[in-house]
This record gives sequence, structure tokens and C-alpha cells, in this order.
Amino acid sequence: MLRTYRDTLSLLGPALPVLSFLGRLPTAMCQLGSVLLVAETSGSLATAGLAGGALAAGQTVAGPLLGRLADRRGQRGPVLVASLANAVAVAALVLAAVADAPTALLVPLALLAGATVPQIGPLARTRSVALARRAGADDRAVGAVLSFEGTLDEVSFVLGPALVGLAAALAHPGAALLGASLLLAVCGTAFALHPTARAAPATGASTTLTGAAERTRLPASAYALRVTMVLQGAMFGASQAGITALTAGLGAPAQAGLVYAAMGVMSAAVGLSLAALPARIGLTLRWRAATAGLVLLSLPLLAVDSLVGLYAVVTVLGAAYAPHLITVFALTERTVPAGRLAEAMAFLTSGVVGGQALALALSGRLAEQHGAPAAFAVAVGAAAACAALSWTVRTARPGKPRGALTPDGAAPSGSAARG
Repeated sequence: MLRTYRDTLSLLGPALPVLSFLGRLPTAMCQLGSVLLVAETSGSLATAGLAGGALAAGQTVAGPLLGRLADRRGQRGPVLVASLANAVAVAALVLAAVADAPTALLVPLALLAGATVPQIGPLARTRSVALARRAGADDRAVGAVLSFEGTLDEVSFVLGPALVGLAAALAHPGAALLGASLLLAVCGTAFALHPTARAAPATGASTTLTGAAERTRLPASAYALRVTMVLQGAMFGASQAGITALTAGLGAPAQAGLVYAAMGVMSAAVGLSLAALPARIGLTLRWRAATAGLVLLSLPLLAVDSLVGLYAVVTVLGAAYAPHLITVFALTERTVPAGRLAEAMAFLTSGVVGGQALALALSGRLAEQHGAPAAFAVAVGAAAACAALSWTVRTARPGKPRGALTPDGAAPSGSAARG
């Protein structure tokens, strides 16, 4: 496993992982940061919820559009423009909130901040996979690249809220968001201008009916994989609502963030270990095992009633999250045409964000009325739906005839790998 990741870092170079990690960290800070900022400056949790929801909605809708633009025009221009626009939008949101601007202004600014997120996480995946394929890497090496990228995501989404919480405790939530906007302006620009931006070539806008039709053709499994990521996001949102409700009921609301962080740390550690899986374990088998883990490990949430028990159950549940996320990204890479990979990766990430926001709103209401178990029940239901999809959806490489599928969802030996 160590040799695999050493080869991965050698392939990507030292600068790209650092820039992509620092570039995606502000996104992890802004969701919680915007809610804390507006709650403190306006004194209204309802207004804060509207701002947070608008930010998530903007990211969910605009993310795939930016991914499609990157597929057609290359990553450099879209990422550069989005990074600078997002830095300005986040700074404007902070200034408006501090100036006690009305909700009618705060919500559009939050929507703009979400819509201009530069999607560095999905585009880093696309770029890294392109580098690996160009170097002649096999599917196992590409899987290690995706595991590494998944771990960077997990660490960023643990560290980001922690930095926001620290800044809010020591100074003001606005300080965290201003720092995030500055970090994105610098590292997002550097990520956009890095020489590896040319690794994922632009396809250009189709000028013929045949080219347009080919570009829009996706297998049904690609859409099913997007649905499973929405369900994964729903698990995150419902778990967050349940954790918040239970810790508040136990008189320890400050522990909610730490419980969630423990889950993230476990998820990141297990995600890194996926590179040690033998090649004979195919992606379809991995997907089914991961979703089975989601169901089995989420069921104890329905009975947990103590802080110690919550830590134990949620931390163990984290062991199933990264394998599911990373495997779905890998299946998508095998399923969609190369010219639509950035768009597909952005769709997956946006699905997680959208699913989380919707489930958080629904589960929060359920938790208020019926307690934490009601919110956790939503998480269990989403896990069961993920498992059902993993057993009914079959995937194939682009260009393969329907029905010509191997048991693990990969191309038969001798098929040409996509470069």
C-alpha cells in the first residue's frame, strides 16, 4: 500500500496534491461558516438556514455546469474565473452580514457564493485520472489515485469546519470566511495555472449533430450512480441532524462537531487503506460490500442514547463512508466517456451537497418533533436505498455493447483501456 501511494505521489508530483487540498479547503469552510456568520450577525437561525441553503443550492446547480465547461474548454479558464469570483462573493457575503444587510441581500449573495465554487475537488480527480491514464497506469493504479483524492476530500471536510469553529471561538466567523476567500484566491489560481491543467484535454463544443448526440449519450448506470451519491449526501445530512439533536439532548451540544470529526477521521483512514485491496475484488463487489456496510453500521444509530455510545457508533460508521464514495467515483470513471468526466465528477459532488442539504432540513424538523432516532431513521433509509441500487445497477466501460458486462463491472480482458 505504501509503495502504491509513493507511486501515486510520484505520478502527480508534489505541488498538485497540496494545491488541490488547499484549494478545496475553503469550500469545506463556507457551508458551516456562512450559517454561523449570519446567525451571529442577524440573530436569526431562520435567516442563517436560508443563507446556508442558498449556498448549497448554488453549488448543487452550478457545479455540473462548470464541470461541463471544463470538459469543453479545459480546466484553466473556468477554474481561474470561478476561484476569483468565489473569493469576491464570499468576501461580499461577510461584509454584507457584518453591515446588518437584509435577508433579501444576504440570500442572493450566499447563492452566488455557492454558484461560483470552482469545483477543485472533482476537477482534481479528473486531472489526476488523466495523468494516470496518460502514463499508462492500470485500473489498480487509477483506483489508488481516486482513493488518495477521496482521502484529501475527507480530511478537508473534517479540517474545514474545525477551522471555522476555532475562528468563531477566538474571533468571529467572518474571520474564517475572509481567510477562506483569500486562500481560495491564491490556491485556486495556482491550481488553475498549474501545468497539469492541460492533462485533461478539452473536447471543444460539438459542431455536428453526430458529435452532439455522441456527447449527450450516457448509460443509465451513470445516472444511477448520481442518485446513490444524493443518497450518500442524505446520510450525511440526516446523521448531522441526529448527532446535533442527541448531543443537545444530552446537554453537550459542543460535542456534535467532534463526533462528526471522529467519523471523518475514520473514513479518511479506511479510504487510504483501499489501495491494499487485491485486484481480484472488482468494483461491483466493492460497491455492494460498502453499501451493506452502510446499512449494518447505521442500524445501531436507532438505539444509541449516550455520548460514549454515539462516539462509538458514528466513528465505526465512518469506516463505510469512504469505501462507498471512492468506489462510486471509480465506477463513474469507468462508465462515462472521457469527454464528460469533469462534468460527471462535478455531478457526483453536487449530488452529495444537495442530498445533504435536503436531508438536513427534513431530518432537522423530524428531530425537533420526534427526537434524534427519527433523524437517524432517515440515514438508515438512505443507506438501504444505496444498497438496493448497488444490487440492481450494472456498469460498463463507454462504448461497450449493452449486455456485454463482466461480473465486476470492468471490461473483459483484452478490451482497450481508455487513455
